[in-house]
Formats: sequence, structure tokens, C-alpha cells
Amino acid sequence: MDITVKKDDLVKIITFTPPLYKQRYHFIKQLVDKHKPKKVADLGCADCRLLWMLKFCNCIEELVGLDMNEEVMKENLYSLSPLPSDYLQPSERQLTVTLLQGSVAHKDPCMLGFDMVTCIELIEHLEAKELEKFPEVVFGFMSPAMIIISTPNSEFNYLLPTVSFRHPDHKFEWNRTQFQNWAVDVAARYDYTVEFTGVGASPHGKDVGFCTQIGVFIRKNLRNIEPERFEECQRRIYKTVFKVIYPSLKDEKYLQNAVVNEVFRAAEIIARKYLDYRKSEYKKHCETLIGTKYQFQQSTFQMYLDDFPFSEADSKIMQPMAKGNVIYVPLAKIFSFSKVNQLCGTFEKLSKLVSGKITLSHDGSAVMIEMDHEDEQQDGDQN
Repeated sequence: MDITVKKDDLVKIITFTPPLYKQRYHFIKQLVDKHKPKKVADLGCADCRLLWMLKFCNCIEELVGLDMNEEVMKENLYSLSPLPSDYLQPSERQLTVTLLQGSVAHKDPCMLGFDMVTCIELIEHLEAKELEKFPEVVFGFMSPAMIIISTPNSEFNYLLPTVSFRHPDHKFEWNRTQFQNWAVDVAARYDYTVEFTGVGASPHGKDVGFCTQIGVFIRKNLRNIEPERFEECQRRIYKTVFKVIYPSLKDEKYLQNAVVNEVFRAAEIIARKYLDYRKSEYKKHCETLIGTKYQFQQSTFQMYLDDFPFSEADSKIMQPMAKGNVIYVPLAKIFSFSKVNQLCGTFEKLSKLVSGKITLSHDGSAVMIEMDHEDEQQDGDQN
């Protein structure tokens, strides 16, 4: 401890805004936003907070967390489960989240094919033998396109209220030279480049580097693991603690539910507008010829629904019709709704998805919506 640093100054020095762990996670988030990885693994995921943040990144389709402590993962896996809103409004992307119990010193084929692997404050917890095996497992075997490793910078420690290491489970803490020498050697050995940065800037006038030092490794060339080495690792080593597949519109079951909901919504909007129009017409006290009134109704109704455009050629088949308390809303009209169109792509797919799920006319061309016409009929009788 620097005895020239006063207690009040020390408190000021060791305060990070936002907290240091959030700065580390934000750094990862920026890399994800920039490089758009589809498969991301967090080694040493612990309380799963980084995984929770990453599950909201739309580019990611597979998230895997690995840790030795199964109990800690189980205590926090609830945060990775889908919410009711995920089922009510499924995303267009597919997302699978998996938690695995195991050591980074062991090879498991389930960890192949990742775009990004994060090791946030992990390596300093490894025993000497585990640290020795770590490069071969992560860089050699997993061989992702990008690896991010963060670790404490021991040069910063004299500014912190700590006796030796920052955490009792740390086996070592490197200074900048030690970390960079290790990282450069590993990068050269496994054909990666490496750049150094960090989070938690040092106070003004203190040349000690970042509180957390970070190495960002980028694989130089695309390559696949050799078949013979893959055969050696066919046996699963890691234990699956948790796995969930989020609802996705790429799953036809969830797509059908979404389409049916949107079709119901669109049909009810059109039917209600049609009914409101008829009610307004009954309240008019002008008498005109039947033909004139018909023409007036057609043009007015089309203007009334001008926010749901359709071509003149299709206007006849896309007009709602009423029979008793039932309004027939043409599927062709519903297909013109942008949300329905985006979900289905083609009119044929729309017809297929709603068949058997929604009450249709005999020829299947219109959705039947039952509405209450009592008030309308009373107004009509008075006229």
C-alpha cells in the first residue's frame, strides 16, 4: 500500500462508475455488436450475468456457459429462461442457451464451432496444470474465430485495499508484461493475432495501466479440427446442467400461433370498421336512390379503409360482406396487412397456416367474424 495515499483519496481511487464488472461486460457487448457472432461460449460463466446480457443480442443463436461450480449455475439459471412475452411474441431468430459443468482443461466436442469465446476473470483461478492445458484446449481444440481473455493487472493492486491477491481463490495475478508475454506466445503458437486493452482506467498521475487487462485474440485463418483429433474427443466430458430453446418464428408451431393471432387482430379491425361504417350510414337521414346510395357506400367505405390499401382490380373480392351477425373478411384483404404479409410471405402459406385454426367461409376465402348488430338493426328500423 502506498502510505502517501490518504484514506479519502483511496476510496475515490477504487470507485469505478459504472462498476468494473459492468465495464467488462460492456466491452464484450461492443465486440458482439461489431462482429455479429452467432455462437458464443462463456468459460467460467459463474453467476451467468454475462450470458443474460448476451441473450438479448439478436445476432446470437447459440449461447453456452461453462463452469466448474454447478450449484452457482443452478442458482442463477432462472435468468436465462424464456419469459411469457417470449412465447407471446416469438423472435424471428433461433436461440439456444446451454449451461455445462466441466473444466477448461478438458476437451469436449460440444465446444467446437464457436465464433467467440469469452474468458472473463478466469485464468487467475486456474491451477498451474490447468493453466498449462488451457491454451491447447481453447486455442488449439476449440479454435474459435475470436477469444477474449481478461485478468487482473497486479500493478494496480497497490491502489486497492488488498493484502495480496484480489480474491482468495486467485492462484496468481500477472502484471502487464507477464500477461502480454504469455498472450503473445500463445497467439504465435496457435496462429492468432492479439491486441491488448483493458477497463478501469488508472487515476491521473498513476502509470499502472488498467485495473482489468484484456487480450483480444483473432484467428488468422479459417481451419477445421483434424478428423483424427476429433475422433479422439468423441466422448462427451461436460455435464449438461441446463438447456433451453427459445420460441422462434422459424419453428412452424410458433409461426402458426403468431399468424393466427395477427389474422384475428386484422379481421376484427376490418370487421369493426365495416360495422361502424354501417352504423353511421343508418344514422343518416338522407334518402337517395338505391343505386346512388350503393355507389356512395362503396366509395366511402374504400376511403374509410384507405389505410389498408388494395388495387382497384381486387376491390370487389377484398370487400367485407355481412350476413346476419356474421361479417366475412376476405383473406386477401387480411394478407394486405404488413405484419401478416411479413410473417407468411405468400398467400398460399397464409391459407395453410390458418386452415383448421380459424373459422373460414365454405370456400376458405374469408374469415368469419361474429359481431353484435342489435344496435345497428334498431337504428335501421327507425329509419
